[in-house]
Amino acid sequence: MMDTGVDQEVQGRENLQNLINGFAPDAATCLALSEGVQFLSDFWSRHYLDQYIREGGSKIKFVTGRPGCGKTHLLHAMEEMARQKGYKVASVSAAKTWLHDFSLIYLEVLRQVSITEILVACANSIVRNMGYDPAEIPEGMTFIDYLSQQGMADAIQRRELRVQLKEMFLDNPLLDNNFALSCSLITGGILGHPVLEDANRDLLLGYLHGEPGIKTALLRSLGLSPEKLTRYNARHMLRSLSEVIRLGGSPGLLVTVDQMDVMLNRSGMQELHYTTVRRQDTYESIRLLIDDIDTMHNVMFVFAFDRDLLDTPKVGIMSYSALMMRIQNEILSERFNCFADIANLDDLARQQYDVPTVLRMAEKLAQYLSERGCQTYTLTQEQAEKLIHQAGSGTVGLPRLVNRAVLMGVPEETIEEVSADA
Repeated sequence: MMDTGVDQEVQGRENLQNLINGFAPDAATCLALSEGVQFLSDFWSRHYLDQYIREGGSKIKFVTGRPGCGKTHLLHAMEEMARQKGYKVASVSAAKTWLHDFSLIYLEVLRQVSITEILVACANSIVRNMGYDPAEIPEGMTFIDYLSQQGMADAIQRRELRVQLKEMFLDNPLLDNNFALSCSLITGGILGHPVLEDANRDLLLGYLHGEPGIKTALLRSLGLSPEKLTRYNARHMLRSLSEVIRLGGSPGLLVTVDQMDVMLNRSGMQELHYTTVRRQDTYESIRLLIDDIDTMHNVMFVFAFDRDLLDTPKVGIMSYSALMMRIQNEILSERFNCFADIANLDDLARQQYDVPTVLRMAEKLAQYLSERGCQTYTLTQEQAEKLIHQAGSGTVGLPRLVNRAVLMGVPEETIEEVSADA
């Protein structure tokens, strides 16, 4: 396993290279460098993460705008805020994970949140419900072994343990039956009762992760009635996952989906190439998620894409009226509406990014870069005003213009060139 210090060093180099290239760094760095976009991220954190989602609600948001307007930065900042509040977080990229089949999104989310860690948390919750402190159980010892050591592993305690597992998983109407039984058996194995052999635990984990080649007969011997994971039942599995996350003591699940605009790229050179059929299937998958979102609890989705994906008539979201009807904002306002389902960061920039904001943005970025050996330039008030003007009429968002200006400077005669290079 790579040393933590080496991990941090590698991440630091990646962050620096991303900033030099005009891209967003990792989540923690994005949150530290945030300026201006907090108007939206703090609002979502306060009203959704702290309240609505934590209390059992569910929500889907869409973020759009020109290239370089801060979409990925906003997603990363939200991810870091969610982690700090105890949420489980999954970050999905349409350039690396197919979106046309929701089962692939579900499996990627499941991989990132670690179902084993979640079920350990559920086991600890059961231990507390039975009046014991999980911290008092020696490392490597199961709960039932700990009770045996104390002379308390009698039939009554074992029955109570089975009752707790049944109430938490099997009697929970929000859980898929097979998902519930799998989690119950794995959690029981963590607790030491009922005993679960390592081979059966691996079998159940493989089933949950959709691994091919899982033998159905072996799953049936454990009491499951397994069915193949599909794009249709994957949403119900995600609902089960978010509920188990809540049972483990987390306030909920945040899923961010970035780079959706790759669906407009017709080049065969990219890792994933979205054909017309896959693009339409993606729109339909999102529509179905919107229709099902009210049946889920403690989960928030944030999708991000360039404005072109929304506006391109024949291939963009507008071409799929069933989805467009569900996400379009019915009430238009001159003021930026943080409650709107579609957040246009270009509109946010016009309202919130004044000269002092741009100067603070540039100062934070310059300090970060200069501390890592990069030559940077200090923006004047006049230069900040010109960048704001340039962003208002150009094709590149203001955050990326500021990034380029801090790294390259803003000579009077090349202000337009900075926009073009960015």
